[in-house]
Amino acid sequence: MGRRSQAQAQQNRERVVDTASRLFREQGTEVSVADLMKAAGLTHGGFYKQFASKEALIGEATAHAFDENARLRATALERHAGDHDAAQQAFIDAYLSTGHRDNAGDGCPVAGLAVDIARGHGDTEARRVFTEQVGDTAAWLATGDQDGIARLCTMIGALVLARATTGSPLSEDILATARAVLADTGNPSAP
Repeated sequence: MGRRSQAQAQQNRERVVDTASRLFREQGTEVSVADLMKAAGLTHGGFYKQFASKEALIGEATAHAFDENARLRATALERHAGDHDAAQQAFIDAYLSTGHRDNAGDGCPVAGLAVDIARGHGDTEARRVFTEQVGDTAAWLATGDQDGIARLCTMIGALVLARATTGSPLSEDILATARAVLADTGNPSAP
């Protein structure tokens, strides 16, 4: 295979992984290979030239989604000149926004993939990446007074409930309440 063909094959692979990452977060990992490839603008047969199985793609797509999440945290830290507390709050505010609620495909991989990973959809690589990244995200969210796991669970639970109640006033109330609770956790004088 020539350089141009190899480069094109790599671009196609990256397009499929990116598309799968979005679709799996939006619709779950039960998206068919045919629908996935159509969304990527490629032929169904091309899938098997790039990936050993759909489960292998789920692992790569999961890692890709978490890479995006890590970049968002790094960007928040950079934007706030290394002030970790301010970066955390900016990340939390963006996470618990109506924009994030309404855009699952580009959103949190934990909220988008947890059910499928728990049900065993995806290979052990997907579960390994998922587990490692949940731990890393929780560690990043920890404060001196608040466990990062509790903060992450609050965020994910609020996002999932807000998505399930979209279109009702309750949805925005859930997001606002979770933002307020998480803002208070960093305040030592909060009850």
